[in-house]
Amino acid sequence: MKLTDFNTLTFDCYGTLIDWETGIFEGLRPLLERVEPALTRDQVLEAHARHESSQQIYTPGKRYQDLLPIVYKRLAEEWGVPHTLDECIAYGRSIRNWPAFADSANALHYLKQHFKLVILSNVDNESFAYSNAKLEVEFDAIITAEDVGSYKPSPRNFDYMIEKLGARGIGKNKILHTAESLFHDHKPANEFGLASCWIFRRHGKEGFGATMNPGAQPNIDFRFNSMADFAQAHRDALAKQ
Repeated sequence: MKLTDFNTLTFDCYGTLIDWETGIFEGLRPLLERVEPALTRDQVLEAHARHESSQQIYTPGKRYQDLLPIVYKRLAEEWGVPHTLDECIAYGRSIRNWPAFADSANALHYLKQHFKLVILSNVDNESFAYSNAKLEVEFDAIITAEDVGSYKPSPRNFDYMIEKLGARGIGKNKILHTAESLFHDHKPANEFGLASCWIFRRHGKEGFGATMNPGAQPNIDFRFNSMADFAQAHRDALAKQ
């Protein structure tokens, strides 16, 4: 299997292209300043993952920017610190401020010359528009949790994506699903028979950060520590043809 075997890259966004762990941690600062004793970054991210994943199961049709305020409230309760409704709402809107990884825009600009680029993300359309501006590329399709009415790793999201791309003549064998999260993306990609590329942003760190533990390690076809490494690997593959 080679990177040049595919014509379409389907991307997770948050954690892969957008640095959501930094965005989450910064957005929670009003709470974290009140927590005693102070929590480590990974303790914060892991607690966030638990509440976010649970909320996405219970309210799958809720927009992400409306779901995050509930996560904020649950965290405040768990940590025993006061919070306000305005803070909860502000946290939901903080998605628009989450930074892109430094290499995302340049890598996407290069890959756009060789692939169709598709987003499959647990986000709402309004919030993604702010992230898209930071990524500086026009995607060939944008599929959000708001569009589907459920959140990854639900198979509904992958069914929807495969159906919509299939209608455009793109078969599963030409899709390389590219993501950081083993839980949200690589595990269901395996179940759907999709090839997958792991952008291992958390290399060198322990645990799973803002994503849940996937259990058994999914099969990974390609692994890179950054989008820059992915783009360079594709250049190298082309040079060998």
